[in-house]
Amino acid sequence: GWIKINVDGSVSVCNTKAAIGGAVRDSNGNWLTSFAMITRESDVFQIETRSVVEGLKLAWSKGFTQVEVNCDNAMLIDTIRNGFASISNIEKVQLIHEWCTKDWKVKFRYVLRKNNKVADCLAKAAIEKLNQ
Repeated sequence: GWIKINVDGSVSVCNTKAAIGGAVRDSNGNWLTSFAMITRESDVFQIETRSVVEGLKLAWSKGFTQVEVNCDNAMLIDTIRNGFASISNIEKVQLIHEWCTKDWKVKFRYVLRKNNKVADCLAKAAIEKLNQ
């Protein structure tokens, strides 16, 4: 069946560090796995793009073959869904396109920020860990 990955990025205002996070759940909403990590990107679009790439990498490494990626960055989701990822001048956006050409089914969905809280919390937790 299909699995869902909610991804998000977060920027710490106090030290300008950025982090990404993602939660993977099955079609019944059961938790399967997750990721959270610090990232070097500084631009919000790039940070969100990195979260999608890392989510796809994780799903592929776990052997999932039907993946829905949920992200609260409307511009990024539009870029991917409208076919512009393959011609983007942003390397990580092109990388998303490359991941989608593998032997699996991937779809992308824009979700409201309020519906993406788990991924947001994972990203913020990575920043908090850095601040300790």
